[in-house]
Amino acid sequence: MERIDEHKSHGGWQRRYRHASKRCACDMTFSVYLPPAAETARVPVVYWLSGLTCTDENFVNKAGAQAVAAELGIALVAPDTSPRGDDVPDDDAYDLGQGAGFYVNATEAPWSSHYRMYDYVVTELPELLAAEFGDTLDLSREAIAGHSMGGHGALVIGLRNPDRFAAISAFSAICAPSEVPWGHKAFPTYIGDDRAAWQAYDASALLAGATHPESLPPIRLEQGLADNFLDEQLAPHRLEAAAAGAGVTVEVNRRAGYDHSYFFIASFIGEHLRFLGRHLGSV
Repeated sequence: MERIDEHKSHGGWQRRYRHASKRCACDMTFSVYLPPAAETARVPVVYWLSGLTCTDENFVNKAGAQAVAAELGIALVAPDTSPRGDDVPDDDAYDLGQGAGFYVNATEAPWSSHYRMYDYVVTELPELLAAEFGDTLDLSREAIAGHSMGGHGALVIGLRNPDRFAAISAFSAICAPSEVPWGHKAFPTYIGDDRAAWQAYDASALLAGATHPESLPPIRLEQGLADNFLDEQLAPHRLEAAAAGAGVTVEVNRRAGYDHSYFFIASFIGEHLRFLGRHLGSV
C-alpha cells in the first residue's frame, strides 16, 4: 500500500493511499482521516461513500468533516466511487462507468471483471484497514454514510449488514433505484434485466422485505428541498413508506433552500457525525 498524500488537519492526519485491489482488479485509492485520539487509542470508523462523478477526494476537500471527527475521536474512511484505469470499462455518460460504480457487484460483461464495489467496500477495504491500521482503528465499531449514489450505497450496505454497522446516514440518497432513471440505466447494465436481482441493491425494497426490522441500524436521511434531482431520481418518500410498512423508524430531515451540492453536506455533516458518533459510543 502506497501513501500518496498527507496533510495535518485539526490535530490529526488526512491521508490518501493507493493499493492493488483483488476485487476490482485494478489499483484503487482511498482516503483516511485519523483524529488526534488515534495517537493514543483505537478509534471507531465512519465510511463515507461519494456520489456520481466523485472520487475519494470530494468529501475530504469539501465537507469540512475533519473538525467534528477530531472532536469526536472518529476516523473517516472514503473509498473511490468505482474502479479506474485504462483497462477498466467506461462509458461516455457521467452516470455510468468510471465514477459511477453504484456500489454493486456487476454480473454483466464487460463490467463484471472490475465493477465489484459492493465487495470492495464490505470486505476488501475493511480487511486492508485491519491489516494496515489494526493498532489505530477499532473495526468492531463501524458506521456508514454517503451522498447521492453514495447515499444509496450506504443505505444498501448498512441494511444488508446490520450486525456490522452501528448506524447509517445519507444525504440526498437515491432511495429507490429500481424505480428511477439512474437505476433503470445502471442496474440492467451492471446486473442484468432481472428486476428481482435489483432488489438486493434497493434500500426501499430491502426495508419493505425486512424480516427482522428490530435488528436494523438507526437511519438518518438529509434531503434538500431545492435539490434538482429530488423529484425524478431520489424518491425519499418511497424509503419512508417502506420503513413505515416494516415498522422501522427513519429520521428524514427536509431542508428548505438546500440543493444537491457539498454546500448542503457541509451545512449538516456535523449533525450527522454526532448522530453516528452516539451509536458508535463516541458522544
